[in-house]
Amino acid sequence: MIILFLLTMLQVKVPDAQEFVGPPKGVPVAGAMLDQRTNEVAALLRCPVCQGLSVADSPSLMARDMKQSVRDMLARGYTQEQILAFFERSYGQFVLLKPKFQGVAALVWLLPIAALIFGAVVVFSKAKKLEEEPAAATDATPETVDPYVARVRELVEKS
Repeated sequence: MIILFLLTMLQVKVPDAQEFVGPPKGVPVAGAMLDQRTNEVAALLRCPVCQGLSVADSPSLMARDMKQSVRDMLARGYTQEQILAFFERSYGQFVLLKPKFQGVAALVWLLPIAALIFGAVVVFSKAKKLEEEPAAATDATPETVDPYVARVRELVEKS
């Protein structure tokens, strides 16, 4: 009861898309075109609940709310880029089904490729060393032979 009273006193305002991405830069869409564009843009967003589905395909309540937000923004004249920027700013880059190639996303793609290239260089350099003829084996002279090995040889020869 007290919290409700405080919220009404404070007049908590939910931020509008215009505060994040500016005024609409496109033309307001209506009718069948609005439905089509809503599905196209919603297909580019990942559902935060399902994570494996787009907002257009997800049955979750949150995805339906996000799809309705996309629809409202398209009806007000926001462009696809503005809508994607709004959701990215709200949920982070994770919400985009096709993330931008920057930051951590770039590392996720570049590090395995760099590791493969490094591994190939190591394998080829080791293969080159194996192809080279080994140095001629030098016969061990009695002076350089270990005394324990010499004793074992003597015992083996006597047997």
